Amino acid sequence: MKLKFLGTGTSQGVPVIGCTCEVCTSQNPKDNRFRSSVMISTEENKKILIDCGPDFRQQMLLNHENTIDIALITHEHNDHVIGLDDMRPLIFKSGKNMPIYCYPRVGHEIKNRFPYAFADERYPGAPAFDLHEIENEPFTVLDTEITPIEVIHFKITVFGYKFKKLAYITDAGFISDTEKEKLKNLDVLVLNCIRKFDPHPAHFILPDVIKLFEELKPKKLFLTHISHHLGLHDIEDKQLPLGMHLAYDGLEIIF
Repeated sequence: MKLKFLGTGTSQGVPVIGCTCEVCTSQNPKDNRFRSSVMISTEENKKILIDCGPDFRQQMLLNHENTIDIALITHEHNDHVIGLDDMRPLIFKSGKNMPIYCYPRVGHEIKNRFPYAFADERYPGAPAFDLHEIENEPFTVLDTEITPIEVIHFKITVFGYKFKKLAYITDAGFISDTEKEKLKNLDVLVLNCIRKFDPHPAHFILPDVIKLFEELKPKKLFLTHISHHLGLHDIEDKQLPLGMHLAYDGLEIIF
């Protein structure tokens, strides 16, 4: 299987509008970050999208991705769902509704934000989604077992997702001991890290991630959901503990 980072940035993306810091003005493509999203490719080359933010259209075009078989949504914040309308060309091409898997609360929010996608009589050109509400227990789709990882983002539940020995978690500020058991003996752990300093009420910062790396001991850990406050990619990546790396848009991981 393969994971490709379509985006590794926070809700504002990088560069941030109007910011002239060294990260936002960097000419290194690795310092330019779309909103966080990944594409999982299965052994049968089925495509599983995790999150669909405002940069979805550009992400698909730049990565020459032409199909999505299902979408997994971590939570309902705009930077993770607002691009769902841009799935229309894929839906029209396939002639089928797009299956979306998410927590029940998230499904309710998607219906509220895209009511025209669920209307009994949809206007021509509207997208069409099939919502599949999931709970915190493993499920199988596309011959792939997927294990949700329940984390806390400020005061709401967010799902990370585990495939084989890889887990992808974004927008987390707390992981319970029970859920940490699912994250042991991993080959790859992807974890959000918004900045180096100053505790955040909803997101891990770098000292939190290093502590989890030492506790969970994955073979490799990649940081995502990165803001411009974390620093320049080429400088900060070299300063991380052995086995930890900054992810960047376009990075591929085989697992």
